[in-house]
Amino acid sequence: MGLEQQIMEEMKTAMKTKNEAVLRSLRAIKAEIIKAKTDPGAGGVIDEGIEQKFLQKMMKQRKDSYEIYQQQGRADLATKEKEEMEVIERFLPKQLTEEAIKEVVSKIIAATGAASPADMGKVMGAASKELAGQADGKTISAIVKELLAK
Repeated sequence: MGLEQQIMEEMKTAMKTKNEAVLRSLRAIKAEIIKAKTDPGAGGVIDEGIEQKFLQKMMKQRKDSYEIYQQQGRADLATKEKEEMEVIERFLPKQLTEEAIKEVVSKIIAATGAASPADMGKVMGAASKELAGQADGKTISAIVKELLAK
C-alpha cells in the first residue's frame, strides 16, 4: 500500500474516532502529497524517495518549531508540534541510534582516508547519501566533527 492510500485509511479512522491531533497531522501530509504530485515534471506520480524527503522535511520543521516553542514557554503550541511529530514519525523509516551512526561514519572515514576536520565535506557527502532517511543531518554532522577531531 502506498503512502497516499495509507494516509487516506488513517484519515478515515481518525475522523471516526474524532482524533483531531492525528487528523490535523494526516491532512498536512496529504497536502504535501498533493503538492508533490502537482510539481512541474512530477506527472501526477511521486516515488518513495520523494515521499521520504518531504516527510523528513516536515519532521524537521516540527522539531524546530517544537524547540522554539519550548524556549518561549508556549507549552500549548509545543504540544501540537509534538503530536504532529509522533504521527509523521509513523511513516518514516526507523532512525538509527548514535552508536550505529558512529559505526557507519567511522567506516566512511576509513574508506575516504579522511584524517582532519578539513576533510569534513568529503565525509559528509558520503555519509548523507548512505544514511539518507535513517538519521538527521544535524546529528550526522555532529558525529563527523567529533570523529574527525580525534
